[in-house]
Amino acid sequence: MTHEIAYDHVWGTCRSPLRTLRDGKANCMEGALVGAAALKTLGFKPLIVSLSAVRDDDHVFAVYQVDGFWGSISQSAYEGLKHRDPVFRTLRELVLSYFEFYINTKGEKTLRKYSRPVDLSRFDGINWINTESDLWVIPDYLNEIAHASILPAKLSRHLTSVSLG
Repeated sequence: MTHEIAYDHVWGTCRSPLRTLRDGKANCMEGALVGAAALKTLGFKPLIVSLSAVRDDDHVFAVYQVDGFWGSISQSAYEGLKHRDPVFRTLRELVLSYFEFYINTKGEKTLRKYSRPVDLSRFDGINWINTESDLWVIPDYLNEIAHASILPAKLSRHLTSVSLG
């Protein structure tokens, strides 16, 4: 049985997985938290990764490994930014699989950085899976930690634009 969760286009919440499932809608952060909670239930570490962009929204997804290969679970309004099967040998390979799909409304490729996987067990003390409170402490933490560059800044001027018409 699957549980459909609609994409929530209205920002301003950072609901726990419990609240997200109850409400039946999620932004990408909330989708990542639900994915991480599901992975934890299945015996994986509850890991999330943050993507940083220029002139675009950032993105967050849950990650997991099967036999050393990385996969991801996410929520997005754009199909190209949703899940990835565990076929990537490194986290960087997984992140780069999002690169061509990560475009803004002007057709610019905007993905620039990614975080290391963050183990959400560090937030077990605030009951991140079942709390009724918003979880702004998690995206705040993601904004504070270092992110690795995907490409040197000088190469960004050589990226081709995508035709949106």
